[in-house]
Amino acid sequence: MQHHLPQQLLHDLEGLPGFDEQSFIDVHTSKEQVTSVRLNPAKPITADHFAGSEQVPWCEYGRYLPARPSFTLDPVFHGGAYYVQEASSMFLHHVIRQVYTDEQPRHVLDLCGAPGGKSTLVAAALPNSFIVSNEVIKTRVSVLAENISKWGSEHVVVTNNDPKDFTRLPAFFDLMVVDAPCSGSGLFRKDPAAIEEWSENNVQMCSLRQQRILTDAIPSLRRDGYLIYSTCSYSKQENEDICDWIVDTFRLTPVAVATEPGWGVTETISPVHGASGYRFYPDKVKGEGLFIACFRQENPVEEYYAPANKLQLLTRNEQEQVNSWLQEPEASTLFVQKENIVAIPARWAESFAIVQKNLSVRKSGVAIGNFKGKDLIPHHEFALSSLLHQHIVVADLDKEEALRYLKRQDLVLSTAQKGWSLMRHQGINLGWAKVLPTRVNNYYPTNWRILIP
Repeated sequence: MQHHLPQQLLHDLEGLPGFDEQSFIDVHTSKEQVTSVRLNPAKPITADHFAGSEQVPWCEYGRYLPARPSFTLDPVFHGGAYYVQEASSMFLHHVIRQVYTDEQPRHVLDLCGAPGGKSTLVAAALPNSFIVSNEVIKTRVSVLAENISKWGSEHVVVTNNDPKDFTRLPAFFDLMVVDAPCSGSGLFRKDPAAIEEWSENNVQMCSLRQQRILTDAIPSLRRDGYLIYSTCSYSKQENEDICDWIVDTFRLTPVAVATEPGWGVTETISPVHGASGYRFYPDKVKGEGLFIACFRQENPVEEYYAPANKLQLLTRNEQEQVNSWLQEPEASTLFVQKENIVAIPARWAESFAIVQKNLSVRKSGVAIGNFKGKDLIPHHEFALSSLLHQHIVVADLDKEEALRYLKRQDLVLSTAQKGWSLMRHQGINLGWAKVLPTRVNNYYPTNWRILIP
């Protein structure tokens, strides 16, 4: 099937760096599809799991797959061992590594977080940082929270706020990632239906929306902090023009990012202020369309933090009981939130309390579980985290058993030990089951179960 690209878009791209009209048209009329995944460094999978894959050149955890498998029927996918992500988007990893060469703890905001690709990338790239993953659209927050839960990161908080709400946290963030809503032309090859929705009016509307989002968000950027702005659009109005607008409006300093010639990434310079941006064309790179640029806040900014909420901490007995499940109890702060016990890194307890006071928090750190009487009922998130003590009982499942578990079907386990057991496949935790004398209770979340027969 041919993709009939909008003539106005092709006209608008004429003369832009890296644009070759015929090559651009050819790649969109071809049937080529690129499949890529990003591995979770906290959950290493077996070396042969993606046999024949190639590394994405700008992301050490990225892999191109020779063919698209059934991710739904791959148990370790559900265990958060990798994230299916478009390769060009992984360039964010390279930008972060360019601006941060150390592992100092930082406050990070992913302003437009759903479905979770960039947030999980940031969580892996900056494991010592405190990350707020925000999504303004309520219907998209649940999938964002699910993907963050599967990734297993204790240092990520999911919020559901409009960008203007972040004015309550002036100069709070060291790094701000804004993957802004856009006209979507960079996804035409991946989603041909988007071609019918493209228009010049939509480009202009998106440009105005991007300016509003940035106007609301940038005051939350700390002095010497970085803004990484990106879109999946080819349009200059949403890319280079926005870069010039950022410099004009906020006097942020453009930051150039080193690239390798063999990557096929096109550097572009904004017409007014010479801000460096990076264009990804699918006829030049092995990936889809993307624009990304980086800026530094070098202006004096006023910091003010509102009083923090007090966290509802556990009783001494509850703390001791939960500690027996944790590998490093002293590294986490435990508190009660909506009847669940939640763990966050101890170093970020105050930061979380500030965020909880000022934003609508939908998911916090890692849910450990709740008490039923004197017994701890472990939460599914806890199973997918890296917080578990090594003594916890594990049941290693083959693929057939793992899929039965993920479909919430009945299980027969060979382990003789009764009680809570961690279901695992190829070294990746999948969730909990409780072994009783006559049966095994499957505790995989009902709303996450595989529905394929």
